[in-house]
Amino acid sequence: MITVIQFSNNTFHIYNDDVSYIIKILKNNHLGQLYFGKKIRHRDDFDHLLVEKGTSLAPCVFKGDLDFSLEVLKQEYPSYGTGDYRDPAYQVVADNGSSITDLVYKSHIIKNGKDAITGLPSTYGNNVETLEITLQDDVIGLKVLLRYHVFSDIAAIVRSTAFINISTKPLRIERAMSASLDLYDSNFEMITLDGAWARERHISTRKITSGIQSVASSRGASSAMHNPFIALKRPQTTETAGEAYGFTLIYSGNFLAQVEVDAYDVTRVLMGINPFEFNWTLLAGEKFDTPEAVLVYSDSGLNKMSQNFHNLFRNNLMRGKYKQKSRPILINNWEATYFDFNEESILKIAATAKAAGIELFVLDDGWFGKRDNDSTSLGDWSVYLEKLPNGIKGLSEKINAMGLDFGLWFEPEMVNEISELYATHPDYAIATPNRKSSYGRNQYVLDFSRTEVVDCIFNKMCEIIDTANIAYIKWDMNRNITEAFSHSLTAACQKEFFHRYILGVYSLYDRLIARFPEILFESCASGGARFDAGMLYYAPQAWASDNTDAVERLHIQYGTSMLYPIVSMGSHVAAVPNHQVDRVTSLKMRADVAYFGTFGYELDLNKISAAELEQVKEQITFFKKYQDVIQLGDFYRLSQGNFYCWLVVSADKSTAILGYYKILASPNPSIKKINLVGLNSATEYSCNNKNYYGDELMNVGMILETEFTGLTQSDNFEGKYTSGTDKGDFTSQIYVFEAI
Repeated sequence: MITVIQFSNNTFHIYNDDVSYIIKILKNNHLGQLYFGKKIRHRDDFDHLLVEKGTSLAPCVFKGDLDFSLEVLKQEYPSYGTGDYRDPAYQVVADNGSSITDLVYKSHIIKNGKDAITGLPSTYGNNVETLEITLQDDVIGLKVLLRYHVFSDIAAIVRSTAFINISTKPLRIERAMSASLDLYDSNFEMITLDGAWARERHISTRKITSGIQSVASSRGASSAMHNPFIALKRPQTTETAGEAYGFTLIYSGNFLAQVEVDAYDVTRVLMGINPFEFNWTLLAGEKFDTPEAVLVYSDSGLNKMSQNFHNLFRNNLMRGKYKQKSRPILINNWEATYFDFNEESILKIAATAKAAGIELFVLDDGWFGKRDNDSTSLGDWSVYLEKLPNGIKGLSEKINAMGLDFGLWFEPEMVNEISELYATHPDYAIATPNRKSSYGRNQYVLDFSRTEVVDCIFNKMCEIIDTANIAYIKWDMNRNITEAFSHSLTAACQKEFFHRYILGVYSLYDRLIARFPEILFESCASGGARFDAGMLYYAPQAWASDNTDAVERLHIQYGTSMLYPIVSMGSHVAAVPNHQVDRVTSLKMRADVAYFGTFGYELDLNKISAAELEQVKEQITFFKKYQDVIQLGDFYRLSQGNFYCWLVVSADKSTAILGYYKILASPNPSIKKINLVGLNSATEYSCNNKNYYGDELMNVGMILETEFTGLTQSDNFEGKYTSGTDKGDFTSQIYVFEAI
């Protein structure tokens, strides 16, 4: 694979074997956007791609040149106020109150590799080239760096922006998008991942229209309601064919993902920190970095778009010992015990789990302070000795002696009103002076924009972690921010709070990872309320949802895979009736869904039957055999609706695993089949004692199980039917295809 950035005739061409991105220095020394899409051959002159179209009433940059108007030009990092009336990529206010700017090209550098962004998650790698373009406004003393990164083997461009004050007076940033993209037309449908607690990341699709359409968060977290992701696809694009553009932000705080269609059908995509409730005072000599945005292109459907994201995140974003490794199979005690446990009951669950083949035991909420319910003790990270008389150290040693690794739950960003921390430092909680504070889940959010608050929690966590052999930490976050205010910020800087808060979260992660590099972190936020690429930089897996129902998890995991790799999705087998929706599904279906994620259990194995326990052992044996294929292979979505199908194929295409799921049964339906993808056409595969060539499976398809047919057991009808092999509601099948 190639990675190339070329500059000629005032034009930048960023490309690899799959994608091209072309930028032109215009005659006003601004940057124009010529093309982003499938790779085109390089040439020294791309001026024929520059379309100048004036109108009789459009403001003109140059007197008498009616064809050069910012109102209609495709631009790379547009501003507002000098002819372009669309939403801008940035707004900076000078000391005289004016937000009119004129960022012109000054210089650029092209280099191998890329630099990290201080304090923010960012991509990395040896297979990357960087273009950094310097723009400058000499009137107000503003320098802006536009950074572009292209990886050799991924059809993606990673972008970020830096603002530098080179004047002697302060500047105020009121909008700072990480990326802006102008596309030639508006014949797109927009895909977003929407929902709420317990039903996160459901796929929404809508036709884009004239004007603005967007998703955003102002909650202080990326949120369960809207994920920081959008895709634009052609109306005819499917999972396996057609054009799609994907966009995401490597950031965990307030975001904006916006699509604007102008009067001439140009589509502008903006991605960055939500400008609502944001500004940033930039003093002389200071720099402000935006988070990285990822722009992905596919001409082979949505699956290829997703795989580009998956590969980038697995290879060039996730870090640590588990980056390229499958994850330990765990059991978490939360839905088994909630707050009602002691050392004896925990050890009993762990012993049965070990005998079943589980590798990691995770102690969830309730081990600290006087925590018998959710109204107390958050912030007091000292052991609840009435429950655990030997402490975390003693419990972890006993768990380790069984041959299990030990993991622990924390909620570092929160405090209860009934706690020693709140009694000592009520000012550590986020609150606006002289205003009533909203109460959410019986807790307040700690002010992580303050270094001393982060220091306090870091020290408390280290006191526990240092005493025990902890292999895994589940980092939870169970409420969003209200009454946003920090006692450490001046009145003029209060709108910096949300960004400074998430920087504080990142700093605590960084410090813990540096001190405990062997620990596997899993992020959680009432389930999936902060499942974003920013978190994956610190925690290579995330709890996908508090909803463990197998049917609902089909929707959640299907949508999550639009952007995030399978190995990042926390997925567990839980008890039935399900604790969230009271639905009863088979142990088989629960496992068949949970396989496609990190895989684990969240129930008391001592409360299931002996036959079910044997089934659990068989499930664990199966998953261990195919774990690397499932978690590290190429994932394909095949169908959704009443019938869900997905497929994972090993890198060498020697093994493929198909998951098929039916929600509701129907009588005497048509035969169901599914066309597989991603196989070697000439390879012969074996599945369930039958052999198929790859081209058969991809072009003819796999015949799936049959439902109710009406056939009876005998000629003399006795009221008993043979209903096929796929009987009843909520069923599933796993098909394994292995090369002969």
